Amino acid sequence: MATDQVAGAGPAPTGQTRRPVGRRGVRAAPYLLSLAGSAWLLILFVIPLVSGLIVSLMSGNPEKGFTFTWDWGVYSSIFVNPAVPYATFFVRSLVYGGAATLITIIVGYPMAYFIAFRVSPRWKNALLFLVLLSFLVSFVIRIDMWAFILADQGPLLTILRDLHLASKDFHILGTSAAVIGGDAYNDLAFMVLPIYVALEKIEPRFLEAAGDLYGSPRTVFSRVVLPLSRSGIFAGVLLVFIDTVGDPVDASLLGGTNTYTIGQAIQDAYLTNQQYNVAAALSTVLMILLGIILFVYARIAGTENIENLV
Repeated sequence: MATDQVAGAGPAPTGQTRRPVGRRGVRAAPYLLSLAGSAWLLILFVIPLVSGLIVSLMSGNPEKGFTFTWDWGVYSSIFVNPAVPYATFFVRSLVYGGAATLITIIVGYPMAYFIAFRVSPRWKNALLFLVLLSFLVSFVIRIDMWAFILADQGPLLTILRDLHLASKDFHILGTSAAVIGGDAYNDLAFMVLPIYVALEKIEPRFLEAAGDLYGSPRTVFSRVVLPLSRSGIFAGVLLVFIDTVGDPVDASLLGGTNTYTIGQAIQDAYLTNQQYNVAAALSTVLMILLGIILFVYARIAGTENIENLV
């Protein structure tokens, strides 16, 4: 027959021509898809970082103005100025951020585990909403309420003194514990949610297989659940640590003279003292320091954790 057709082959669609995708299109696709994210990082990260570096190299004062003079001496003065121990503020902020991050892991992981594995699906969204409920209230108001609770005449210490569990000289507000606790409270959701997402991705058959192989609950958790949830812990550490290290609000409302952080130093240098070049230099050093720490952490923990979370 003149019109032989292959058996099983359908008619060719009319008005449509299928063009083979070339190698160039396949190679260019990831770069095209990353344009939006790259533009976001360029506008909100690279440009502010470069702008801060330029401002830090200026000299002058608010009355006469600032001029770009390539004055790198501001960076050396940060670490050798005996009047203002900026190095101490950097170390203190890193310690506070690390302690708050550790607390959020200790508190947040059991919460995420409970929601992921011990709650029926009908209640999961409600519990996740309760985790995020605090974000419906202003950040400053939440910290101010903690200052009221932890005050010397506040309800917490009043109850402890009535129960003879605390002396009259004992106080919490104005101490490092208050600042670290406030940081952990405010950023707890940033640890719970990534861990929950990672736990939700674990196949239930993995846990069943581990149980069938006579694994105890502790062994199943340490050998199966914990390694598979590392991506959530990794993302949570990034979110909490970055946010707590540079936060000036917690230390201002819950701390005292001995809890002064680098976030407060940047805020005072810019708003109070109008030392814009000093504030920009401190911000630049803080961003570079955080970048180095997070790069080392990513190399140790493995960047594939973020990929697994996504």
